[in-house]
Amino acid sequence: MSSRRVVVVGGGAAGFFAAITCAEAAPDAEVLVLERGPQFLSKVRISGGGRCNVTHACFDARELSARFPRGGPALIGPFQRFQARDTVAWFEARGVKLKVESDGRVFPVSDSSQTVIDCLLRAAKAANVKLWLNRGVEHVTRRAGGGFELVLSTPGSLHESTHPQPLPGGEQNRGRATAVPLPGGVRGGFMVPMRDSGIVEAPHEPERRSPIQREPGDPSQRAGSETGAPVVCDRLLLATGGCRAPAAGQLAVSLGHTLTPPVPSLFSFHIASPWLRELAGISVESVEASVPGARLRERGALLVTHWGLSGPVILRLSAWGARALHGFNYQFPLHVNWLPHLDGEAISAELDARRHAQPARTVINTPIPPLPSRLWEQLVLATGIARATRWTALARATQHHLLQQLIRTEFQVTGKSLNKEEFVTCGGVRLSEVNFKTMESRVCPGLHFAGELLDIDGITGGFNFQSAWTTGWIAGQAMAAGGRGVRREKSP
Repeated sequence: MSSRRVVVVGGGAAGFFAAITCAEAAPDAEVLVLERGPQFLSKVRISGGGRCNVTHACFDARELSARFPRGGPALIGPFQRFQARDTVAWFEARGVKLKVESDGRVFPVSDSSQTVIDCLLRAAKAANVKLWLNRGVEHVTRRAGGGFELVLSTPGSLHESTHPQPLPGGEQNRGRATAVPLPGGVRGGFMVPMRDSGIVEAPHEPERRSPIQREPGDPSQRAGSETGAPVVCDRLLLATGGCRAPAAGQLAVSLGHTLTPPVPSLFSFHIASPWLRELAGISVESVEASVPGARLRERGALLVTHWGLSGPVILRLSAWGARALHGFNYQFPLHVNWLPHLDGEAISAELDARRHAQPARTVINTPIPPLPSRLWEQLVLATGIARATRWTALARATQHHLLQQLIRTEFQVTGKSLNKEEFVTCGGVRLSEVNFKTMESRVCPGLHFAGELLDIDGITGGFNFQSAWTTGWIAGQAMAAGGRGVRREKSP
């Protein structure tokens, strides 16, 4: 049995990537992942509408880091070591074919997040990473001889890898795992008291459900024998995800770290306008949205929802303005330019052309491309133009009001809804307290961080996953090397 042991707290993207990287780089080390919830990689499963936006096709480290409202400068160095090109190569080398969509987002060709989940689970199994579900960490204390003692919450189930490679044809390992008591007595490290663990066997149909997800009453979820023995590890990684509540970062705080107060990022806007809500489901390929009170301005696709506005342009506004909009208590004016590719003179010319070429047609039935006809209709009515008004009868002053409506519709935002596919927060462990060459704590030796627990968050489009893969890879390499940074040539 190895005398080196690593514990990863958090079974999400960053935690899994770190655990796999560490186990592959140091096959003699014992790597254990503890997940508080009932399944691993739950955010991977629902991201991108269930397709998993793996990364973004942005292959310059500085340009990539510029997509992060918070943490961008700190990520320049890490992205020079492991960036989007490396992520693509990592997954494709393990059988996941990827594609780049027109907006730069990268998805599996299968359009299924299960493909990514199965890949990560197979890689963890092949590297003999031990996976524990329903095992949250109640508290952690430093030990006098070095390391930490972790006390766990609800007993859960164990899935321990026993086969070095996945079976042919992409099937999951069908062999039953065996629980092996981990010895105590190792000097230093972390102590994790375990009890009542069950053994999980991988299912036969990986595309239908995760290899660690079981139906109620499954024998693999029943309690096993009590070992009563502590688990001692030499390195600890916290990858518990974003601090959606301050309590989520208390493990780091208890070890001497400071949390930047968390606030939501990546959320949609509540708008009570009745005419807007009648358009729920309508999307516009490109608009310019701005929040004048916060000097925020973004351009991109917009989606009208039953409660207001969403889509990439709104999510980017919410990311860059996360703290400012929080300060407004999510109540502020929003301006939308529906035709940002045209200036005022060009739009005026479009309106005049309709007046001269189609004077007998009603204004409401002659939209300016590429605006959807339903949206044009509501904008015309919101200007105060009657449905029966023809171009020949439209007053010049009213036409000017329509022009203003097209280039600056004003809405009053009254609240927010978290984007369920992203649920990103800004805030987290203060970056100055972390060495980004190793992702190791500067205040607590032996402790590492990865993913959204750090005060890092990107805009929508695969950037937050890239941060998870990158920080997880660096942490995994460093933990495998005993904390020393691992040199790597820059990506071409």
